[in-house]
Formats: sequence, C-alpha cells, structure tokens
Amino acid sequence: MSHPTTGSFGDFVTRAQRAGRLVVQPRMGVSDPGAMRSGLLATRDAAATTVGTITLDSYTRMGDNVNAHAALAAGVELNGFPIVAHDVAITRAVLDGVVGADFPVQIRHGSPLPETIVGALIKAGLHATEGGPVSYCLPYSRVPLVDSIPNWARSCDLLAEVRETGVEPHVESFGGCMMGQLCPPGLLVALSVLECMFFRQHGIRSVSLSYAQQTNPDQDTEAVQALRQLAAHWLPDLDWHIVIYTYMGVYPRTPNGATLLLEEAARLAVRTGAARLIVKTVAEGYRIPTFAENIDALETAAAAAERCTTIAGEVADTGIHAEATALIEAVLDLSPDLGTALAIAFRRGYLDVPYCLHPDNASRARSYLDSAGRLQWSSIGSMPIRDVVGHTGSGQLTAAGLLASLSYVERTFDNASLEQEYRAAPAGEVPATPPPRSDELTKEQSR
Repeated sequence: MSHPTTGSFGDFVTRAQRAGRLVVQPRMGVSDPGAMRSGLLATRDAAATTVGTITLDSYTRMGDNVNAHAALAAGVELNGFPIVAHDVAITRAVLDGVVGADFPVQIRHGSPLPETIVGALIKAGLHATEGGPVSYCLPYSRVPLVDSIPNWARSCDLLAEVRETGVEPHVESFGGCMMGQLCPPGLLVALSVLECMFFRQHGIRSVSLSYAQQTNPDQDTEAVQALRQLAAHWLPDLDWHIVIYTYMGVYPRTPNGATLLLEEAARLAVRTGAARLIVKTVAEGYRIPTFAENIDALETAAAAAERCTTIAGEVADTGIHAEATALIEAVLDLSPDLGTALAIAFRRGYLDVPYCLHPDNASRARSYLDSAGRLQWSSIGSMPIRDVVGHTGSGQLTAAGLLASLSYVERTFDNASLEQEYRAAPAGEVPATPPPRSDELTKEQSR
C-alpha cells in the first residue's frame, strides 16, 4: 500500500492494519431509516474494528426508483436501503452522529448502472462504494457491457470530484468474487486488478481489491499472495488494500459449521496480510440474518483473527500469478482505454467467466474441483492462458458433478461440525441435524 490519504475509507483501513487489527464488515441493509441507523450503531459498537455497510435494495440496484418510491409510500419493507428514493435529509439523519473518521460507511449496491446511486451517496455525505463495470454487470444483470462500462466511468468521474471537499473517495472492486464460486482464482485475481486499473483511469486514487474465499485454503493463500504482488506492480501510485470475502457459495447449515468457515476466512485474511474481511453469519444457509447475528459474526471473526498469528510463507506455485498476469497483459494490449479493452476482451473470449449466462460472456470456459478440492479449468475457451494452464481437466462436468461441487464447502464444514459435536456429546446423545435450506435466498445474501 502507498500514499494513504487522510479522511478516506482507505485511510481508516490502512491505520487499522498498521495497528495489527483486521477490519471486519457486515453486509447489512434495511429500508426503515431508524432500523438502518440502529444497525450501523450496533456495527460501530461491536467488539471489533469495524466499518459500516448500507446495502441497497433490489429496486434501487436495478434503477427502478418508481417502485422503490411506491414501496416506501405503501410502507412495504424492502430488502435494502433505497438511498435514491429516500430524501437526502433522511439518509443524512441516519448517518448523523454515526459516521466519522473512526467509523466510515460504505454503500454496497450491486448495480450495473450506478450513476444515480453514486450521486445520491455523495449528496448524503458518503464517499465509499464498491462493484465494477464487469463484476456488477455479468453475474447479476443482463445489462450490456457497452452500457455498464460508460456508466461506471461517469460514476467514478463523479466520485473523484469528492476529493475537492477534502476526503479521498474509495471504490472496491467486486472482481475477485465473480459468481461467488467455481471460478478459478487466476481469473478472479486478474479481474480485480483490471477493475482497479479502470477506477484509476477515471480519477479514483483509493481502491480495494477483493478475493472471495474458495474451496482450498492453500490455493486461496497462493491467490491472495498473487493479488498482492500484482497490485503492487500495476497500482503502485494508489492507496490500495485487499478485502477477503467469506465464502459466497452454498453455505453450511449447522451453526458450528458456519462458524468454522468464517473463522477459516479470518485466518486466510491474517495469513495473507489482507486488511479487511466481509463476514457471513450462522444463518446464511437458510434465511436473511438479523442485526444481532451480523454482530456475532463480526466479533467471531475479529476474535479468530486475534488468535491467528501465522503469516503465510512461500506456498507452492501452481501458476495463479502467471495465469492472472497473462490475462491482464492480454487485455491491456487491446486498447489504452480500459473500458474499451474490457469490452473487447469479453467479446473475443479473452475473459470468460465459467457458468455465467450473461449474453456478453462467451460461456466456453468451464471449471471443476479436483480430488484435493482445488479449482481447476476443464476448458479455457479462448482465454490466452494455454501456455500457463497446459492440459485442462478431463471431460465435461455433469449435472450431478456440478451440484456436488456447489455443495462441497457446505458438506465439508457441516461434516467437520458434526464430527466435533459427536466427539463432545455425552454418550447416547445425538447432535441436532442442520435446519432445512430455503430456496428463497435473495441475491443480497449471496453477494
């Protein structure tokens, strides 16, 4: 990291990291202003080093502010905070006395067209958000990249103007979390770096690079180390840090299994020198978590991070750094303008997210889990990584194989939980079975 600017979201995270504290953050958003304020206060007052989150609702994410207004007028509860539909005075009242240099708040939204959202957050006095022209377009919408990219460019330009008020705006790339699961790490790393380079091209000087915990801790460690090295190489003039997302796929259903997975994410962050962790709760597998469950998750993660003093040494090089480098360099060769280059890269299949059904995605790349639970390519399509990847996996992933892969982490950590409970249970007692999984999970839960 270099040149942190006082007053920015990034500066707060940098100060915490230098003090040896992992910053932990929930995903939290409700439509009622009073409840939203209570959630922020609870986050601020948790026994952890925290930053706040206001996650926006689905209507606002998709630009349907007419229905967001109508829902507010009818008293309908939304699945997030409608920052555009709420009067700016209401949002400022939510934040008043809560947000400050020691408790910054980030707007999380999921929009492929965030210009209106960015305008609203700036009016409310905020200056941190996340997403990206690719990472909030391909998985969650059918908006064409040729529409998302210029909208994100204007949004970054608008946010960069906040610097004139004396604070440094911050944008976090969601590129390291594409599809949440089954995306080999080299592509995640490359997308995170490329989006941050796009932000820089449009005036942003403080960024964070994301990486979502995947299926194998050694592979994750290698990936985050590669991300650090590539950020230092490609973003030397920016204030940057790395944020780890607790696993974003099918989540353990047992409370202890969910806790074990969260603690593993915290250890990954500490091992790899990441500065911030997005947590998930014990309820993720079957319903939307409460504020109290979010606070428990923050404190659990912070405690796990404090107990972990091991910094990862050299790990086996399986080619993640080389793969990400090849992808980044191939995209940069397409055009000096990053937005143009990203659009061409997807059109030619140089970037291809496995199992992503967006019309702009080539959908020729496929992945699988090997016997060690590591993500591997079974097909690379037209991505320019043949010299790095070499031989890809054998055969297509069947429907049964795909379902087994999607539930791999759930089964691994629930089984570990049940084994712990069996060992600890008095003779003759049987641990409780996991609660049923709901099919009604919202996109906000999986983001």
